Amino acid sequence: MAIWRTVVGKMWLTIMGLVAVVISTLGLFLLKYIDAQAFTDPTKIKHLFIFTGFMGFLLTTFFAFFLLTKITQPLREMKDAANRVAQGEYTTRVAIRSSDEIGELANTFNQMASELHTLINDLQHERDHLSSVLKSMTDSVISFDAAGEVILTNPQGQNLLEEWSSVDWSDEEPKEDDAHVPGPLRETFRGVIKTGKETTVKVHVKSGVWSVVMTPLASTEAIRGAVAVLRDVTEEFRVDKMRKDFVANVSHEIRTPLSMVQGYSEALIDDIAATPEERRELVQVIHDESLRMGRLVKDLLDLARMEAGYMDMNYQPLDVNGLLTRVYRKFSAIAKERQIELTRTPDNPELMLEAADGDRLEQVLTNLLDNALRHTPSGAKIDLCAQIFQRTNGPWLEIKIIDEGQGIPREDLPYIFERFYKADKARKRETTGGGTGLGLAIVKNLIVAHGGEITAISEPGEGTTFTILLPVQANRKKIAMP
Repeated sequence: MAIWRTVVGKMWLTIMGLVAVVISTLGLFLLKYIDAQAFTDPTKIKHLFIFTGFMGFLLTTFFAFFLLTKITQPLREMKDAANRVAQGEYTTRVAIRSSDEIGELANTFNQMASELHTLINDLQHERDHLSSVLKSMTDSVISFDAAGEVILTNPQGQNLLEEWSSVDWSDEEPKEDDAHVPGPLRETFRGVIKTGKETTVKVHVKSGVWSVVMTPLASTEAIRGAVAVLRDVTEEFRVDKMRKDFVANVSHEIRTPLSMVQGYSEALIDDIAATPEERRELVQVIHDESLRMGRLVKDLLDLARMEAGYMDMNYQPLDVNGLLTRVYRKFSAIAKERQIELTRTPDNPELMLEAADGDRLEQVLTNLLDNALRHTPSGAKIDLCAQIFQRTNGPWLEIKIIDEGQGIPREDLPYIFERFYKADKARKRETTGGGTGLGLAIVKNLIVAHGGEITAISEPGEGTTFTILLPVQANRKKIAMP
């Protein structure tokens, strides 16, 4: 670049021009006053100084405005532009008024602002993308700094933190550096911060199970925090437990009748039974145990089809009075034989369902009344009640089976609708002639298929009440055939 196009060159040329103007002014306009006679006249000397001072003032003022226009003003504009960029106005640009260093500085500033704007847009795009990914995740994501403060979370993680904040973690002793970390995560957080290694654990909170993967946030100097990804695996944990229990229970349930069938058949083969009566007794036991295994297999198949969503349901308008009458007649003789008072609610023309499978509901009531009769002592009472009541979503039918039997322990009530439920000895079925342990699980599935609900309340020694709620209007769960 030529010297005269730089700021220093322009200042040098300006000064040289200023000196030349002063000299020219002195030579052209003031030398005629400088003679012996001029200096003898005080007035002319005064005029000379006034004129010289005025010209100097004009020249210095011109020079000051030149510096202001060429140097100071562009620098001020760039300063203001830099402040606006610092405040987030990344589209700010400065005008390029010259091609010197200040012009080049302005051009470089504009390029910097443009690249910064592009970079900020890219970062904003990546942040929005990350935010969308976090919001769409079903897992909970929580990021902690080294002091245990939450620095980032998605909505699921925030909900989880709010839920866990209501839990008393008094048994967990927090430290100063993890006081804000939820109790179930503190030990894992301390281990990750200390070792700097990813850790995977399962934590149990209330009735839920969570799979936690915690990864350290590493910097060049130290571990600056940790990111925890939490997944609710309660259902998977429950299903896995049910699978293991199911295999164990099925094995246990089938082992007994198989052992008896095998033992009695071997007795027949070895001619241990000496008389026809003994042989008939052995054959009868084999027959009973085979029937028991058949019932078990049938119930298992029915339950599997229900839970898979494949069950033939015949929904039709149903008169509940007729249903109650059939069930009452079926068990009235048995109840009388066992000296148990069995009562039912009087007929009511309002007891109607728009769409229900009468055979399936009869199966439900048969199962519940059979359980009630087997666990109710002589001289006690069983009530079969039904009524219509209103809910916000329309009329509902309520059916209650109330017995005065031995009751169910309170700790066992949440599990009575699970497969092969066994409570204490008071509610266990007999070894032969009893149920398969799947009745209540089938009952619940049939009630849910009708869009209804079933609950049980019980007090040991006072009896049990099963309550069935069914919508009067068609609100069933449709189960299709395969």
